[in-house]
Amino acid sequence: MPVITLVERIDALLPQTQCGQCSHAGCRPYAEALAEGRDPINRCPPGGDDGIRALAELLGRDIIPFAADGPQPKPRALAVIREDSCIGCTLCIQACPVDAIVGAAKQMHTVIAAECTGCELCLAPCPVDCIDLEPVADPADGERERLMARAAQARVRYERRQARKARDQADKARRLAERAAVNAAPPSPAAAPAVSAAPAVSAAPAPAADKNELIRKAMERAAAMRAAREQADKDKP
Repeated sequence: MPVITLVERIDALLPQTQCGQCSHAGCRPYAEALAEGRDPINRCPPGGDDGIRALAELLGRDIIPFAADGPQPKPRALAVIREDSCIGCTLCIQACPVDAIVGAAKQMHTVIAAECTGCELCLAPCPVDCIDLEPVADPADGERERLMARAAQARVRYERRQARKARDQADKARRLAERAAVNAAPPSPAAAPAVSAAPAVSAAPAPAADKNELIRKAMERAAAMRAAREQADKDKP
């Protein structure tokens, strides 16, 4: 029978938003800090006061309020992309820890509301500020039972995303190693190509520069679209 560690028991009480408001890179690192006694139990705003009480009971600590100078709990809000302003840069997709945003490069993106944890990590990377937060209207949304059900779902999606990223990194490292081995192998004398006397051709622009230029042009188009809509609104009788 597997042994459930203290870190796992703590992590099971956290909301799995991976939002970083606790000053850690995710819920698991915060759970590790709590298990080692390095952090207080009042650093998880998405967990709310009920989360503090649950942690206090598990760890045998006193219940304390959220720090006045730190992040405070608030009603959950879901990310919504204003699709007519989206430029398809994919930065929000890369930022979402639970793969709740779908789309493709240069194509419109959208948020899967049922999977969004309200972590807000997609807001800062958006270069055209086209993501809004809409509060959840259900007054029972913050109940502990619902929060834990969402946490279980978010944990699965987060772990799958992390596993996929690890596979992608391993595949990339393997391809780079294979390419380096091929380039390092000395060519056979018979197969050695003749030295060309043709003039050197300038290198293609770096992919990063191309992407930045595309983003800049898309931002200009989005701004022009907004200006046109605003002018049309002003011209309405």
